[in-house]
Amino acid sequence: MRKTGGAFADMTMRFELHKSMFAEAERVLCRMGEFEITTFVYPSGVHALRLGNARGEIVMLPFQGLQIWRAVFDGRDLTMRSMFPEPVATREYLATYGAFLIHCGLAGLGAPGPTDSHPLHAELPNAPFQEAWLEVDEAAGTIAVCGVYRHTIAFSTNYRATVRTTLSAGSALLDVSVEVENLKNTAMDLMYLAHANFRPVDDGVLHYSANYDAGSVRVRRSIPAHVTPKPGYAEFLEALANDPAPHHVLKPGLAFDPEVVFAIDMKTDADGYAHALQLHPDGTADYLRYRPDQAPVCMRWICRTPDQDGLGIAFPATSGVEGHAAEKARGNVPVLEGGKTWRLDMQLGLLTAAQARETADAIDKIRGV
Repeated sequence: MRKTGGAFADMTMRFELHKSMFAEAERVLCRMGEFEITTFVYPSGVHALRLGNARGEIVMLPFQGLQIWRAVFDGRDLTMRSMFPEPVATREYLATYGAFLIHCGLAGLGAPGPTDSHPLHAELPNAPFQEAWLEVDEAAGTIAVCGVYRHTIAFSTNYRATVRTTLSAGSALLDVSVEVENLKNTAMDLMYLAHANFRPVDDGVLHYSANYDAGSVRVRRSIPAHVTPKPGYAEFLEALANDPAPHHVLKPGLAFDPEVVFAIDMKTDADGYAHALQLHPDGTADYLRYRPDQAPVCMRWICRTPDQDGLGIAFPATSGVEGHAAEKARGNVPVLEGGKTWRLDMQLGLLTAAQARETADAIDKIRGV
């Protein structure tokens, strides 16, 4: 228990999580006001934490990448549709793919090139977090799921990654922070990407704080090894490369099969935040905001197939996704000096119709339209 104020009610309580607290039968760990936290183990053997408030719930994997596996608010599943009804106990990226938020990096991003040794999106997505805990702040009306993963490879790497996901009372928005501390005395390359996978909807409209032109919204032409293009795919990429506007409305017949990836030059508001949303036909919106001064690269991923339906409206990242060697050769990989810490703060989730209108207007203001 850590005191944050002069009164007992202003104290933040920290509850350590251990795998012994989890069983196949779901059981309540704690309740506070509108919050309820339960623990369970999927049949696959993955430990899970269900955290709910008055608006909905998230399911997190505290010991496997600290992923947000599911996010459901106001009766809607925000999470991409995938081939995985539950997570799988594996380190292999594509063998358990379909979470709402996956932390990617740090030794590389994207598919490895011929000279890379890192796997797809590197070691962080399904990393075995050594520590996990809850922080309950009754005064603030928040509960945070936190965890630490330490990655040490002799002669090369030694870092500590701390991830925190906070849910507030009455809110359908999640506040997520990531800190990476370089425990070495020498510099390390830093490649991170927040793979936030919303579920696209037919006739959804994308709004985001960037210029809507081919110079600011650039489609990826390279095709990673795990992707098998279909006839017409190259022509579709060519059309989007010349004019990205057609992808702003997710028309039912517009197939992003197997996937389309963009790099976007985001603009910020007066407080330094970039914004992106998918406006639903009912007026609500999926939403993400972050600070480009912390993560200067923004990627977008869209996949609409009979088996998978996913929309990454904005992936905050420190570098591109062509693998470590290729990005390093282009000068796109930042370094974190020995003993230093890098941090990313973002917010994502569901906006009400009123919040969506206000945010879309703010995006238009940033864009100057």
